[in-house]
Amino acid sequence: MRKLKILSPILLIAFIVLAYSLKSNSGSETETGISFHEGTWEEALKTAEEEGKPIFLNISASWCGPCNALKAKTFPDGEVGEFYNANFINVMVDGEKGEGIELARKYEISGYPSLIFVDSNGEFIAQTAGYRNPEQFVEIGKVIINR
Repeated sequence: MRKLKILSPILLIAFIVLAYSLKSNSGSETETGISFHEGTWEEALKTAEEEGKPIFLNISASWCGPCNALKAKTFPDGEVGEFYNANFINVMVDGEKGEGIELARKYEISGYPSLIFVDSNGEFIAQTAGYRNPEQFVEIGKVIINR
């Protein structure tokens, strides 16, 4: 019984430390990935013009499996974030809500996810669709930047 009284606080402290460690690690991964523009499409275009960068536009849907895989596996990746944050203004919209509906029509998307690259005037540069792993996604960005 005496051993149980001594072990209980030690185990409790160990679980608290482990839980804090897991929480800290999961947050840091997200912070190193792509930073998406928070604002309107017009504001994103203006920022792109001011910074002299093209725009990466992700049009997705909440029910879309490949869209959710991009959000969970590719966009949080550190190398992806470093490359895309340095070279693009990144915008994510739901093609079935708000401004996303208009953008999906404008760029004539045929499926989700649609990965679209445009200049600061909103003029089409390139488009692809579907899930891409981090390495593939960085390669796509490099092709766009080096065109």
